[in-house]
Amino acid sequence: MATIEIDLNGINAVYRPYLRDSHRYQLFFGGSSSGKSSFLATRAVLDALSGRNLLIVRKVQRTLHASCWNEVLKAMRRLRAQGLFKVSRSDLTMTVRRTGAQIMFAGLDDAEKIKSITPLNGALTDVWIEEATECEFEDLKQLDKRLRGPSRFEKRVTLSFNPTWREHWICQEFFDGWAEPGERVPDGADVVCVPGRSYSDPRVTILRTTYRDNAFLTEDDRRALEEETSDYYRTVYTLGQWGTHGDAVFTNWRAVSLRETPPPEDAEEFYGLDFGFARDPCACVRCRLDRTDRRIYVTGEFYETGLVIWQLAERLKAFAGRAAVTCDSADPRCIAELRALGIRAVPARKGPDSVLHGIQWLQGYQILVDTACADMIRELSAYAWKEGSPPQPRPGDDHLIDALRYALESEQTCRPARLRRKREVGL
Repeated sequence: MATIEIDLNGINAVYRPYLRDSHRYQLFFGGSSSGKSSFLATRAVLDALSGRNLLIVRKVQRTLHASCWNEVLKAMRRLRAQGLFKVSRSDLTMTVRRTGAQIMFAGLDDAEKIKSITPLNGALTDVWIEEATECEFEDLKQLDKRLRGPSRFEKRVTLSFNPTWREHWICQEFFDGWAEPGERVPDGADVVCVPGRSYSDPRVTILRTTYRDNAFLTEDDRRALEEETSDYYRTVYTLGQWGTHGDAVFTNWRAVSLRETPPPEDAEEFYGLDFGFARDPCACVRCRLDRTDRRIYVTGEFYETGLVIWQLAERLKAFAGRAAVTCDSADPRCIAELRALGIRAVPARKGPDSVLHGIQWLQGYQILVDTACADMIRELSAYAWKEGSPPQPRPGDDHLIDALRYALESEQTCRPARLRRKREVGL
């Protein structure tokens, strides 16, 4: 039997008491760079070596490799345990060679696969939902049902996330007993609460952390978080607190499951694209407009950096098919190249004060964003007015919002979109 020596100094002190925590629901939330994912990846490796079977999920499977998968591999290296696992990138499993216990990975965008996941030996004992605010309450319920079958281990569901906004279902479902500093600590012999830091009762345990709890951050990392100027980003990502709308540009939106609240069948579909490459992403949005009830349904998005023009064209073909896509007109060369590659790329007309006019028009509608559109939710949550006059939104993380304005530009002018002849769109 192999022996793993754990140097507890390699685990941030705030997390050490949770290495063997047995609560059914465990929530680790707070600011960016607080070490949540690194700790949970380390715990996952140790749990698998002890015989547990774990499923690690995110809302979208393609985001797993660059996040949880890599974190678990790094944890294996820190523990010098690589040789104890058989790692299969093709089927997203890491299997303990001696016992067959497994760490499995899956995206919640493949519902049928989630339903059929079964470990090699024994029962599934643990589910870790990374970036849980991207997920729906129904996702949690379905994953909870996967924890069945006899096992010598307690079954656990772990959620890790940055706290986006107070209206989120996670806050509504788990934070009834939570107390902030200065608030009354809940009564109960089974309740342990440190205001602003932690909470536990027989059902759930919650820990809030920030960058200050991470002893392994560089000074540059700390400085970047401390110098954040956006109120929303400072609240959520530096301080690890639930966000509020405050000086938000848009307060007329909410995240919903469009499976439960679908757009009406006659709602017209639109697409918009904001160009980017390295630092800024290519951001494309799909939406539907219900003119009768004045609702905009954001039904899909993609948000990717590093796409050269042919890759962007392939991405658009899969995302928008033969539909027209209204694009940022600042780069006519990109539009021409997309047309040559078979995309019905249409330049946005823009014009004087087009940003403010577009914002004012969008404010006149209720915006319903599918919970799968995590980047649009993040942008809408953080999009705020600059101080002073005249009113201007703070520039920065607004790529999908710009794409939404472009998508619906023809409606804002109350004129139908001009249909291009095939020759004009390069077909």
